[in-house]
Amino acid sequence: MLWTKIKEALISALPITLIVYLLALLPWFNFTGAELITFTISAVMLILGIGLFNLGADLAMTPMGTHVGAGLSRQRKLLLLLGVCFALGMLITVAEPDLQVLANMVKTVMNGTVLIYAVGIGVGGFLVVAILRIVFKRRLSGILMLFYMLLFAMALMLAVEDKLDMLPMAFDSGGVTTGPITVPFIMALGVGISGVLSDRRSQENSFGLVALCSIGPILAVLLLGVFSKNELTYTVPDYGVGSDIFGSFLTTAGHTAKEVAIALGLIVVFFLICQFAFLQLPRRQLLKITVGVVFTYVGLVMFLTAVNVGFMPIGYKLGHQISAMHPALLVAVGVVIGVLVVLAEPAIHVLNSQVEEITGGYVTKRSMMIGLCIGVGAAIGLSVLRIVLDFSLVYYIIPGYFISLALGLFVPPVYTAIAFDSGGVASGPMTSGFILPFAIGLCVGIQGADAVLRDAFGVVALVAMTPLITIQLLGFRAIVSNKIQERRAMKRILDADDQQIINFM
Repeated sequence: MLWTKIKEALISALPITLIVYLLALLPWFNFTGAELITFTISAVMLILGIGLFNLGADLAMTPMGTHVGAGLSRQRKLLLLLGVCFALGMLITVAEPDLQVLANMVKTVMNGTVLIYAVGIGVGGFLVVAILRIVFKRRLSGILMLFYMLLFAMALMLAVEDKLDMLPMAFDSGGVTTGPITVPFIMALGVGISGVLSDRRSQENSFGLVALCSIGPILAVLLLGVFSKNELTYTVPDYGVGSDIFGSFLTTAGHTAKEVAIALGLIVVFFLICQFAFLQLPRRQLLKITVGVVFTYVGLVMFLTAVNVGFMPIGYKLGHQISAMHPALLVAVGVVIGVLVVLAEPAIHVLNSQVEEITGGYVTKRSMMIGLCIGVGAAIGLSVLRIVLDFSLVYYIIPGYFISLALGLFVPPVYTAIAFDSGGVASGPMTSGFILPFAIGLCVGIQGADAVLRDAFGVVALVAMTPLITIQLLGFRAIVSNKIQERRAMKRILDADDQQIINFM
């Protein structure tokens, strides 16, 4: 089973690895020996990390979330359910490694500790909203429309305060927060709760938690931006690769191991409390979950270490060195990199498997992956175009979300729920660890360091937005396909009836 997961990870991560090696052969890319060695080690760690993580998610994260959600729901105590979910959402988010990375990157703009806890409260609060939606069986599209209108109103307040440059960072925070630790657990939590509390609409209610939890961070950062008195000045981090390769990996691995241990530890503690209180799972099942937690921990440490040490510096340098290319070629490179990166996002594979299982194969892993590749590829291409032309993210975000929300009024509700979850999942650690540094390097080369906050940030937001449109278009295709099949079936019945009449006569 582990070997199968590693082979899947190899197939996923190999394209982005090969494209870096191919670009390194070109004369205008002057990668050093230390950079290529570091990237090679990181690529191996990335593949092993994704494989171990996916196996751990299957063995531990998904079962834990499902059991906790179902167990809490069976208690029939709404306040207990909401209180536990709020605390769980807040604490896991505070310890999410992706959020720590973002807070460190924007510390010159905003206090990192305040940002982390504000985002944590936002996620916890909207996880409560998501649970209430399941309990009271409300349609997701209406709730999303309400809160995104509120976000757009907050954006107008930023424009009035002349702080519109905060908008890209705010929307990026929504994508970054739903990282590899929170997504599998929260999605499984929704499956467990909806399985107990929902009726025939359990398919739709199984999804949507990640979608709503992504709104909380955006709202929290927008509020911080409105009331912040700091100057919006951004300092580009040092993305250089040092000569002490072994030391870099060791230092980063130690720091990452501590962060992941805190995040996973919080989930495990909550699970153990639920186990002793009301779950009472058999020992054999607990042993399987324990093994899965170990695989998840080791896989995440390897994955995040590889991204931080090898992929972030290479992403930045790649973006900086291609900045002199023709704009059309830059956009094409962005599209290709976007398609390849989404294949290497670990939580994407968890989402696709859960979608296929819950929908009974009606929405296949293949169609989901194609939709996500198209969406994320388009997002990176549009982000590159925005950097080249130097225009505001508002011109993408507001029309894009209006289209997404409008589609939710016409497609089957399950597609809307899956699509908005997909947006949060697609913008994972590979996006923040490779694509965002790539965009920063490109922006520094084209517009200068002063434009990074305005132009480079926002790429994660677009990665989170474009799958909303592409996945819901799958819903439109399903509607059209069903109608065509119904008409063909009706035509066959009518033809058969006509033939019977002719034979009778």
